[in-house]
Amino acid sequence: MKFILTVLTCATMAAAQQPFPVTSIVDAPSIAGRAVELDSAGKLLPWPIPDDTGYSYSAYFLSQWTIVWDQYNRQRLPYFYCCFDFDRTTFELDPDRHWAYSTGYLRAMMQGFMERLYPYTGDPHTLEFLQNFVDYELENGRTPEGYAWARVPYPSANPGSARYTGWSEHGEDYVEPHVVGEDGYAYLRLYETTGNTKYLRAAIRCAEALVKNYKAGDERNSPWPDRCSARTGRVEGGKGMFPYSANVVEPIMLFDELMRLGQGDTASYKKVRAGAWAWLMQYPMRNNVWVGYFEDVPGSMDNMNQVIPLEFARYVLLHPDKDAQWKDHARQLIEWVKTTPKWPKYIVHGATVTTEQGDGKGFCCNLPNQCCDSHSARLAAVEALYYAKTGDAAYKEAAYRTYNWVTYFQGLSAAAHAPFSNQWWFTDEFADGPRRMMDAFWAVPEWAPAAESHLVGSMSVVTKIAYGAGSVTYSTFDAESTDVLRLKFTPDSVMVGGRAIQRRNDLVGEGYTFDDTTHVLRIHHTSSPDVDIQGKDGEAPPSIITFDDPHLAAGTALVQYPSGVINWDKGAWQIGTPSGKFGTFTLALSDPNVHRAGFTFYAPRIFTGVAIYNDGDREASVVVRSQDNREASVTIAPKQLKRFRTGWHEPTSKVTLEFTNGQGLRFDNLAYERP
Repeated sequence: MKFILTVLTCATMAAAQQPFPVTSIVDAPSIAGRAVELDSAGKLLPWPIPDDTGYSYSAYFLSQWTIVWDQYNRQRLPYFYCCFDFDRTTFELDPDRHWAYSTGYLRAMMQGFMERLYPYTGDPHTLEFLQNFVDYELENGRTPEGYAWARVPYPSANPGSARYTGWSEHGEDYVEPHVVGEDGYAYLRLYETTGNTKYLRAAIRCAEALVKNYKAGDERNSPWPDRCSARTGRVEGGKGMFPYSANVVEPIMLFDELMRLGQGDTASYKKVRAGAWAWLMQYPMRNNVWVGYFEDVPGSMDNMNQVIPLEFARYVLLHPDKDAQWKDHARQLIEWVKTTPKWPKYIVHGATVTTEQGDGKGFCCNLPNQCCDSHSARLAAVEALYYAKTGDAAYKEAAYRTYNWVTYFQGLSAAAHAPFSNQWWFTDEFADGPRRMMDAFWAVPEWAPAAESHLVGSMSVVTKIAYGAGSVTYSTFDAESTDVLRLKFTPDSVMVGGRAIQRRNDLVGEGYTFDDTTHVLRIHHTSSPDVDIQGKDGEAPPSIITFDDPHLAAGTALVQYPSGVINWDKGAWQIGTPSGKFGTFTLALSDPNVHRAGFTFYAPRIFTGVAIYNDGDREASVVVRSQDNREASVTIAPKQLKRFRTGWHEPTSKVTLEFTNGQGLRFDNLAYERP
């Protein structure tokens, strides 16, 4: 998200010197260096498995989580780094030590991602990571007591600084009030998830500062400035300070949630919220001056961005009760983003790709199919949610094609990069893009994986969840919520607070709907936060070995991995780099010309399958056998990825794989179950 007007790439400088088309067709043969997959009409399909939307979409955000969790465990990229590059041979990540650190909205975006990822996976590591991530900011990145903006988060830090006090390019010791609102809302949602009141207190401090420093705005001055002195609140005379940001929806979201919970000075919140809303309706919604978001951009009334209008559109689509004109406003904002001449848009095999910001002469970021997936994911998310609310199928189709484009950026693609170098940004790749991809399943749950059970969306924060064989049991923060799941099984009963609720044709009252064809379950509960879904299914969710956790360098020979789970045949297997249609580290044969290799479970396990990619030029086959002569086989076409499933239901110790034309085979996501 880096757009410094004085530091541009040659490509962007050229764009700044001559007019660019608002929309152009760029039907390139590859995206992020990956060959495109097209349907019979020449429209873009998802990557890496074009006929499996659920796998391809989930592979995008799950691969990003895999990388984040790996880096967290090794502390390779401490929280104050905002950017990274990686070696194109070893695929080891290296942080950028020269750019402004700690983009403030990164924490809020990451909270949004983990809030969605936890209920989808049931993995408690997501919450462990998020709390550690936010705690670092609370300890190292807030303003002192006694400031005009007291005990609120700084938005950024100087290169090399483990503490946040602002970036010297914009001066020192400043805040960005819209980030205060955005981070404050994230703190509040984390409180709801964990019950830890320190996050509630931090959220209230953000709201108090926003109330204290609120001023009625006008055409050139927003209710809170884009950037101001943390100590005095002044804009005048400060380097990099600027009086206008259209991003008042983030403070509004914080006020709304605190008022709903009855926490803090709700009377003041209500008054200031009303003033901010009135200003938003009077100015940006009429004149489309959507400026003032990114932490490294000089203040300008000309440099528009798409984050603010699309996040506002998303807000009213999820909370139509807050805006009587939600439908018109959401459609208006979507169409403005897709037609504004402030930055270029690209049509890539039917997918609309949007860049993030521009002033009509220059724009950020670079040419399509290299960068920047998060902003197109945001557009797709809002279009998908618009379809979910209105039933307008044109928006569903538009969202589908754009989401398909986003999937090509999963994992570590050697040809994907930011405009200024080969680096990537944590905001785009590991927080903002994944959280908006997860909106796809919430809006259109039939896009979620069909052979798995997942909670894909909830109007309340999910505080705990467990997946079993034919069961999903979870709790939400609020007793009243509407939740959306896609199930592998048909539910026999849905219990709320220990009491059965009834299947209905609508969700006007407490009850549930279930689509027998798509297996989409929608639950509206009002009497209790505790939900228990039971059905008939003989398989529990498998354990997955990703070959990234724990991390081993590429080329490392496997002996025992993971510890206490598998013994690998001596000299047969090694860790492979991301390759072909795998975006993270893989399992590779040490000698690709061998015809047989195997492994042994420490204790008998049910080997359920593995993902296999064939990077060779000939069709390959794999036959899998257990020590008791069970057998399963699969054939993989050249350049094809398949999710191979054995269909086994009994445990085994020894597994042997036999290969034909196996020279180009790579493996990942090995699945097994406990008996």
